[in-house]
Amino acid sequence: MPAPILVFGRNGQVAQELARLADTSGRAMSFAGRETLDLADHGAIEGLVAAVAPAAVINAAAYTAVDRAETETEAAYALNRDAPAAMARACATRGLPFVHFSTDYVFDGALERPYVETDATGPTGVYGASKLAGEQAVGAVGGLAAVLRTSWVYSRHGANFVKTMLRLAADREELGVVADQLGRPTWARDCAEAALRTADALAGTPTLAGVYHLSGAGDATWADLASAVFDISASRGGPSARVRPIATADYPTPAQRPANSRLDCGKFESALDWRGRPWRDSLAACMTEMEL
Repeated sequence: MPAPILVFGRNGQVAQELARLADTSGRAMSFAGRETLDLADHGAIEGLVAAVAPAAVINAAAYTAVDRAETETEAAYALNRDAPAAMARACATRGLPFVHFSTDYVFDGALERPYVETDATGPTGVYGASKLAGEQAVGAVGGLAAVLRTSWVYSRHGANFVKTMLRLAADREELGVVADQLGRPTWARDCAEAALRTADALAGTPTLAGVYHLSGAGDATWADLASAVFDISASRGGPSARVRPIATADYPTPAQRPANSRLDCGKFESALDWRGRPWRDSLAACMTEMEL
């Protein structure tokens, strides 16, 4: 019986896609969600890694409430910095590949081109700062660790922009959607598949450890993404609404969002022989699974 991959996280978008891959591929995976493990208990993290004796570890758990993080700073850092550091230590001690997800929010969004891994970071809110601190903590531990920064993640699971648009369109004819933030929408399934590929690659090629960018292919604003969602939904008899483009200033939030969240994935594509799918194609495939 091959050693399983240990996944921290159970109910998040990427974790649920990893669970689906485990079911469809027969790949052995063990999942540790908040209902079975307190990620603030670093001894428990170490103990679980020791007990499972995995082939690799993927961290798909995170504090992702971007606006709430502005007032729940301690909780954000506990989950986004301290827990990944404990996981990285447990893996480094045993020589295990460790794949950790991070975010486009580590950047301030001021550049006018897609970000590469070596660009200066500058998070504008607590969420981004806590995720950057997690990256740095994992890097300080060393070992066979890869950080995958991703952006604008959606799936048929959990709470995300695509599902929110469909829910709102059921009751409204028109929705104001931000049109001056630019990013690259990413299907959580692509994140899950990329994480597995990364874990396998690290086991054979330790020099692949480092930071990578991973996103869908093609640029979009939130208004573009909403329009695409409604076009697909309408063509399949689902809810739809008119999109009214608005400025970020017209939709104030506690945490500032980056105006430019585009991630250049060239390094990951070259190192892992990976090509991000065009986001419109992934969106259509995802919405098919939503039965739309």
